[in-house]
Amino acid sequence: MSLIHNERTKLSATALNGVAIASIVAGFITPLAAASFGVQNTVNLSVPAILAAALGWLGAGLVLHFTARRLLGRLTE
Repeated sequence: MSLIHNERTKLSATALNGVAIASIVAGFITPLAAASFGVQNTVNLSVPAILAAALGWLGAGLVLHFTARRLLGRLTE
């Protein structure tokens, strides 16, 4: 039973970490890369609004990542 529990826990943590990575890439890295290459914003938002949204996505990704790490702490021997 312990091996099954551990594998399910690892699978859940991996899936959660994947969502965390996707959130950081889509919401934080992509807007910063677009700004650095001078891509015009299709939505007329101010720079502070874009920065706030990017930081929000970064925060969400970090929360998801650390939740996955905490989930791995539940592994049994």
